[in-house]
Amino acid sequence: MAAASPSPRWSAVLAQPAPWLVALAAFLLQAPLVLNPGYWSHDELQWAYHATHMGHGVDWFDVGTFQYRPLTFNLWMALSRALFDEPQAFHAVLVAWGAGNAALLHAIGRRAGVDARASAVAAVVFALSPYAVMAQGWVGTIADLAWLSCGLAIAWVGLRSRSLALAGVFAAVATLVGLLAKEAALSIPLVASVAWVFARDKRWAAVAAGAWAAAIAYLAVRLPVLLDAPGEPTLYAAKLSNVAVRWVEYQLFTPMVRVIETHSTLASSGPKFLLMSAILWCAWLAAMWRGSPRIATYTIIAGGAALGPVLLLGSAFNHYAYGFATVYAVCGAAAWARTARWGRIALGTMAVMTVLHGIVVMGVMFEVGRVQSVFSPALADVLRVRPLDAPPVRLRPDADAKEWMFVRLTHEIPAYREVPIGARVVLVSPSEPADFTIARDGTLAPVR
Repeated sequence: MAAASPSPRWSAVLAQPAPWLVALAAFLLQAPLVLNPGYWSHDELQWAYHATHMGHGVDWFDVGTFQYRPLTFNLWMALSRALFDEPQAFHAVLVAWGAGNAALLHAIGRRAGVDARASAVAAVVFALSPYAVMAQGWVGTIADLAWLSCGLAIAWVGLRSRSLALAGVFAAVATLVGLLAKEAALSIPLVASVAWVFARDKRWAAVAAGAWAAAIAYLAVRLPVLLDAPGEPTLYAAKLSNVAVRWVEYQLFTPMVRVIETHSTLASSGPKFLLMSAILWCAWLAAMWRGSPRIATYTIIAGGAALGPVLLLGSAFNHYAYGFATVYAVCGAAAWARTARWGRIALGTMAVMTVLHGIVVMGVMFEVGRVQSVFSPALADVLRVRPLDAPPVRLRPDADAKEWMFVRLTHEIPAYREVPIGARVVLVSPSEPADFTIARDGTLAPVR
């Protein structure tokens, strides 16, 4: 018996995937992030405390602070107050937001003339990339979701608007909103400028002018603070000498399925894996060039512009490349129809490796969340009955426990579930005496 063919209606939907379908696919395929019962790192626990104990929001006019992100921090605290005790609901909001970004990327690709199915697949690959998975699964990256939404909205309006004034004003306002979320929004005028140079379209000139107007106004107020940040971690120190290394890390990280975080690309990868990643990247670039030298050149330059300021920093992180991933995804879709058969194999291989890498990162994030959902309540239970002036509780991870998880989950946490933590807990090495051991799943056992 012949298999039933799709109905004409669904055939039409699949032939011309709508943005809502891309958003739905991206959301469902990230189910492990939505179902995560806990949190990834210390900042989520810290801001949950601030949300209930600060008594007021972050000052919108405190432009002298190094991390001036009032939109992000106020939104983060509002969401934490409402959803922190229900991690799956919190994660669902962020994954839905990320799925919306993927849908907007698909709409941009279609407006730019990319084939509908290729654009849809590229948007889903973007949503499942290790860069997007980290940004959409870690509550601490709300800023990246916000500024990228602003950048994508600017691109969409720029491609659709017939009014240069409207395009320019919208770009200025949206860039300013993005900058209130994170300094990384300085990438918006850079990417817009690259688009104008390649397209020579007056609309992109208007978009770039509007975005630069907002960026220059922002930098006039903020640049001295950004360049002089005593006491801030060294990873925030901007140096031109970092640019080449950071750029290489972001290029080679994508197909490195075993590496969870970008800053480990060169440090934790053996020569064999680095060589394999470099070969795959070169094959991808050759396929892009075979399809269109212009698209390939634009991809490299616009991708660097999307990374923008983070190339200067002392360390690379997945979520820093959230915008970078959108450029590579949509440009790869644009080159797909133009390249040779071997080129499609190379592009398809890179896409598959990207998704596999994202799935691995998703799995690790789920594991950390599951451990956190056990460990943090267990630690709170131990400290709840311990006098505040007692010596710190000494915790020793078991041999099969992943110590780095517990380093994060005990780092400067003021309190959890109204139980003060702070300096009341310390991790010790296997050779040191301990009060409790930490099992692989996060449970605590008293040392007898």
